[in-house]
Amino acid sequence: MSTLGSFIWSIADQLRGPYRPNQYGTVVLPFTILRRLDCILEPDQATVRELAAQFENPNRLKLEVKKATGRTFYNTSNYSFANLLADADGLADNLADYIDRFSADVDVFEYFDFKKEILALEKAGLLREIVKSFGKIDLHPDAVSNSDMGDAFEYIIRKFNEAANETSGDHYTPRDAIRLLVDLLFAEKDVDLTEGGIIRSLYDPTAGTGGMLSLAEEHLLAGNPDAKLGLYGQEYNPQSYAICKSDLLAKGHDATNIAFGNTLTDDAFKGRQFDYCMSNPPYGVDWKQYAKAVKEERDSAGPFGRFAPGLPPTSDGQMLFLLHLTHKMRAPEDGGGRAGIVMNGSPLTNGRAPDPKKPNESSIRQWLLESDLVDAIVALPNNMFFNTGIATYIWILDNTKHPDRKGLVQLIDGTSFWTKMRKNLGDKGRELGDADRAEVLRLYGDFTDADPDYSKVLRNDEFGYWAVTIERPLLDEENKPVYASKGRVKPDSKKREIENVPFSYGGSTVGASGQAEIIQAYFEAEVRPHVPDAWIDWAKVRTGYEIPFTRHFYRYVPPRPLAEIDSDLEKQVTKILDLLREVEG
Repeated sequence: MSTLGSFIWSIADQLRGPYRPNQYGTVVLPFTILRRLDCILEPDQATVRELAAQFENPNRLKLEVKKATGRTFYNTSNYSFANLLADADGLADNLADYIDRFSADVDVFEYFDFKKEILALEKAGLLREIVKSFGKIDLHPDAVSNSDMGDAFEYIIRKFNEAANETSGDHYTPRDAIRLLVDLLFAEKDVDLTEGGIIRSLYDPTAGTGGMLSLAEEHLLAGNPDAKLGLYGQEYNPQSYAICKSDLLAKGHDATNIAFGNTLTDDAFKGRQFDYCMSNPPYGVDWKQYAKAVKEERDSAGPFGRFAPGLPPTSDGQMLFLLHLTHKMRAPEDGGGRAGIVMNGSPLTNGRAPDPKKPNESSIRQWLLESDLVDAIVALPNNMFFNTGIATYIWILDNTKHPDRKGLVQLIDGTSFWTKMRKNLGDKGRELGDADRAEVLRLYGDFTDADPDYSKVLRNDEFGYWAVTIERPLLDEENKPVYASKGRVKPDSKKREIENVPFSYGGSTVGASGQAEIIQAYFEAEVRPHVPDAWIDWAKVRTGYEIPFTRHFYRYVPPRPLAEIDSDLEKQVTKILDLLREVEG
């Protein structure tokens, strides 16, 4: 990475002047992809040209190339980095010809508008030097591993976005966080994954540059080199899509498994389900522009549609991706599926107990928990991501839980398992080392409350509650209740209160079925002794679900002694007075 990083910045130096720093990526990214593909194709270039002369039909040619080289993509141009500079006057045209003659599945350069960039470089007098520079570096996978290449791409994007002062909700997932997510995703099925000749599928609806897909494959093959993992993904950012697709091409995967487009409005794999699903959706990014399409789909798809359980507010769409993943997990009757998703803290508690006609975030949690889909939630350390320091969580979903985990959710507090980085990368100052990941996996595997500071195992119904409206009478000038029609006491809206009554109040284990008894018991013990004239408005009782993660792991820290505080204050006052004397003197 250090050599590659130096090379990247040497290219950036050549672009100074005609290009602004935030524009460097439009040149560096497509040229990096082109050079990597060029290095992969170079050994068989002559063979492919001979085959192209024999077979005009693209489908037949693709088949013959696959038989001869083992690759699914090719380029039939007479040009490559080996000879592009030989014709100085025709460099721009010849480079365009090279790009045009990739097989149809290599559409990545269209998403950079690369031909336009070639003409701009030629006009600026930079094209020859850029081609010459890229021709000198070896980007073959034998020289630059897929993992290092993925890191390099995300590094380029991050640095150039910083130069543009962009602050989007798209947080590139650091490799250490992905590795923990992959470990957890595969943990429950580890025994199955060691079987010879297994074939599994993995899907990421927010694929980005393909980091999650790549590391998941790396993890599986490390434990079972004979395993086959079909990788599928969808990405709506043109640059990220192009990088992801080219990365999978370089590894020999079927490039048609990576689709361009918005997963929320146009599911490219509609009707398909997968063994494993992963996602790091954008946080706190609104979906107002997609709201009409999403709501129309919800209304037309009925009770089994992607978004049937509820919709989050249009200010934050990450729970839409959570719902989407549950829809893409392989059905239990077909073997079942697992999903892992990284989100911030909002999906845990946002959204009050809703009106049944207006399902919201709480409704989504209710559906997930009552369907027994939530397996575990892990709190990650702060300052884990490159451009945000906020709290993040990994959710693990499973529609075929192990019998011991059925009806239960495990909460793991992993906030203290981290290693300080030698040098910060943006906001990322902490990383999950091997020992940190191992500790989280141990807690997950133990599945007990034996370490209550770090692991809690709770029943699904322990996250449920009833929002109960407590009324008090409106009094007239003589302090007497005011009656409405039919002899009912009129409530005073100013004194109205909402009490959240947990399903588990009083140690109850019967869940939602004990609504009347539990609410009444709560009212008699917690409300009536303080306000004897109050009553419950049963018509307004609403059901809600929340996962108050921090509350479950709250640790009381006693306040400092007053004498210690006074001593510190005196020291600070003395320092201030000394400074003032220096100024006056």
